[in-house]
Amino acid sequence: MRNGIQHTFLNSPLFRQLFFSLLFFSLLCLSGSAWSSSLVKETKVQNFIDQMVSKHGFNRDELEKLFSQIKIKQEILNAISRPAEKSKPWYEYRNIFLKSRRIKHGIKFWKENQQVIDYAHEVYGVAPEIIVAIIGVETFYGTRQGSYRVMDALSTLGFKYPKRSQFFLGELEYFLLMSKEQGFDPLSKKGSYAGAMGMGQFIPSSYQSYAIDFDGDGIKNIWSNEADAIGSVANYFKRHGWQKDQPVADQISLNKDSVLSPKDACKRSCKPKLTVADFKHKGVTGKLSVSDKTKAVLLALKQKTGMEYWLGYNNFYVISRYNHSTLYSMAVYQLSQEIKKGFEKNK
Repeated sequence: MRNGIQHTFLNSPLFRQLFFSLLFFSLLCLSGSAWSSSLVKETKVQNFIDQMVSKHGFNRDELEKLFSQIKIKQEILNAISRPAEKSKPWYEYRNIFLKSRRIKHGIKFWKENQQVIDYAHEVYGVAPEIIVAIIGVETFYGTRQGSYRVMDALSTLGFKYPKRSQFFLGELEYFLLMSKEQGFDPLSKKGSYAGAMGMGQFIPSSYQSYAIDFDGDGIKNIWSNEADAIGSVANYFKRHGWQKDQPVADQISLNKDSVLSPKDACKRSCKPKLTVADFKHKGVTGKLSVSDKTKAVLLALKQKTGMEYWLGYNNFYVISRYNHSTLYSMAVYQLSQEIKKGFEKNK
């Protein structure tokens, strides 16, 4: 009877399903290990290792051991190929970030870090609400800093994304230099699918250029030190030309005789060149917060019922240096205004 039961089970569909599932899983694990170890043998990887050894004095054996542990992630390649800024209209993109919960937590973050934020404003001139909004958009005030190992992200994009391979290999170089200088395990840091790190999501080159030790403890910690993260964001904006106490953007209208249309609008990080007077001559109307001599760009945002138009000024352009998308910059600006209103209301 017992042998008969065993024979029946071994020939059952359930057994066959379990057997092939386990076989597939075992093959997957083996192929993953083989793939990781073979990555280090690829010419492009070896050339990169050669460069790190000759240029920066890295140990070859240590780098080969490191790259043998790298995991190439298809989901990273998928994510960079379809960013939300390109796939969504403004009315959908806006709703991702301008939710009551993000606004509420932004007010709370500002209150909890008011002294540091006020000091950053004093030193760098950057509006407090903009600093808060950037951290809110990037990582929900430090709570969502990314789940990918930075080494995996930068290696995947550097070695397997030809379109921007050179850029990401440069970021990989900066990241390894960071790990060497600061003495941390390169596999220990996590971030976004593009290798951005910390509360403000700095890529390694931005960390090297703009991250600061704002609390004076001798460490530039943008991961868990709010003071350093706040100061670093403010420093980034100041270094990119933020103008203290100047407006960011104004909503406008186009009169019936306007020669402007959505095709004239900025799509990605446009430096203002035309003056407000130029835009008025082209049919822009509305109450503006700047003089006619101020330089601006036209912004066209797709709403469900049609287009919404704005003029963006120098400080709008500075926000776009953080992320080149017009939608991103406008989301940061509008979130900042909602946070500011809530903060001032609850003083």
